[in-house]
Amino acid sequence: MILRRLNILYMFSFCAPRRVGPHPGRAGFLRRHCIALKLLGMSCVMGLAGCQSLVLEGSSAGAGIAGAALAQKVTDNAAVTTGIGVGVQAATRSAVQYVQREMHGYTQEVIATAAGKLKEGEVANWKSIHSIPMEPNEQGRVTVSRAISQGLLECKEIVYSVDSEENSMPRNEFYVASICKDGPRWAWATAEPAVSRWGALQ
Repeated sequence: MILRRLNILYMFSFCAPRRVGPHPGRAGFLRRHCIALKLLGMSCVMGLAGCQSLVLEGSSAGAGIAGAALAQKVTDNAAVTTGIGVGVQAATRSAVQYVQREMHGYTQEVIATAAGKLKEGEVANWKSIHSIPMEPNEQGRVTVSRAISQGLLECKEIVYSVDSEENSMPRNEFYVASICKDGPRWAWATAEPAVSRWGALQ
């Protein structure tokens, strides 16, 4: 789904009339329209690298500028121009948050899969690698602290770490979560992750 959304931006790069034809006014409008769409696509892609807050603000601001540029080519009405710019900015913010939620869901799935195979007290390593560099890759360890329930509803309480380096020194952060068995796989069962880890985004 994420790659499909980025492919749409890639398609914008081919959006340009190659000849004027019998309607030069229409071709000129389409050309300006496509330039604005390219700017919007570039702002979204260029904003992928960096920390969460900069990505969120940078991408939405860039999209708002590109949206306003597009609106100015379509209408001279200042109110309409502002409305289009704000609308594009809000849509871009929503898209960035969607990608972040997809990344967090993938990381949760990796941790749950690693912990599902463990018995109480056993430790395993986990690692999540993101195909889009919006957030850094993460790795750590996970252990099962206790079995919450068994039978029809099989759940475990886990403790996992996020291992990194800060100023060439190892840094470990620890979190507690719950996982439950969903058919053949283990699924994340904690409603809200730690705020210090992922902010308000789940």
